[in-house]
Amino acid sequence: MRAAVYEKYGPPDVEHLVEVEKPVPKDNEVLVRVEATTVNRTDCGFRRAKPFFLRGFTGVLRPKMQILGGEFAGEVEAIGEGVTRFNPGDGVFGVTADFMGTHTEYLCLGEDGPLTTMPANTSFEDAAAVCIGVIQALTCLRRAGLSGGQRLLVYGASGSVGTAAVQVAKSLGAHVTAVCNTKNVEIVRSLGADEVIDYLQEDFTRNGETYDVIFDAVGKHSFLRCRGSLVRGGAYTVADLGFFWQNPPLALVTAIVGTKRVKLPLERHPDPKKDVLFLKDLIETGRFRAVIDRRYPLEQVVDATRYVETEQKTGNVVLTIGGGRS
Repeated sequence: MRAAVYEKYGPPDVEHLVEVEKPVPKDNEVLVRVEATTVNRTDCGFRRAKPFFLRGFTGVLRPKMQILGGEFAGEVEAIGEGVTRFNPGDGVFGVTADFMGTHTEYLCLGEDGPLTTMPANTSFEDAAAVCIGVIQALTCLRRAGLSGGQRLLVYGASGSVGTAAVQVAKSLGAHVTAVCNTKNVEIVRSLGADEVIDYLQEDFTRNGETYDVIFDAVGKHSFLRCRGSLVRGGAYTVADLGFFWQNPPLALVTAIVGTKRVKLPLERHPDPKKDVLFLKDLIETGRFRAVIDRRYPLEQVVDATRYVETEQKTGNVVLTIGGGRS
């Protein structure tokens, strides 16, 4: 089978197609024929090993796991002994446990992992483009303590995590102000944002409005810049590793000093399977939809990655692997 691998850290073109052995499902595993996956900033961070501390997870000198990609949609081709939740022919979607390994034609996953059957009336491409953004958004919004009726500002609302955060927050009953650039204002508004700020025309930190939670989905604003826009008792959280060295100490300091908090996206007991099931319900009840900017075949994974690294994408960039079967 074909897979896009990277055998060393570096620029986009270190990822290349090779033939690898097709996996065989073990007991309690399913073999999925991948129809679609994505390229996102998490993949780019792993591939570059930046920030450097990521090498503690991915390998100090070279990558230990050489296939990128964390979310997928496809069809169950075979099942191992003991599998009861899935059957061959089932359409499934989800994420891998370590957010790695989906830039390939086949993969094996435990049946009790973070995957489930496809939402009704959803294409493989749409289903592949939703999980990681939602999981990251949910993690951040939970840590910030977002609840119904609160005012949330999402900065970077047109990206993968941002478009997910807008829709998830609305499903939780929050009042959402979304910040994006001019070209994406209408797209973000169509996702349900109550207010949309074009950052090319207005600086939200200077308009006098305050929020219970500020969620920086792209790591472009620091807590120190945003704190004036938080209410007393409000929280700032960030999905990206921007300002990484600043945020951990600020999270410790603000936990005991002051009335505004920095909340890092860390959960003691993360449950991505629960999040995938929650997302499936949102999709089937019409409260969530995928936002896809561009689609590339697996053979053009380098081009897809270069586009993601322009930081200009809207929503998600999809890799189609199944030859148009979606």
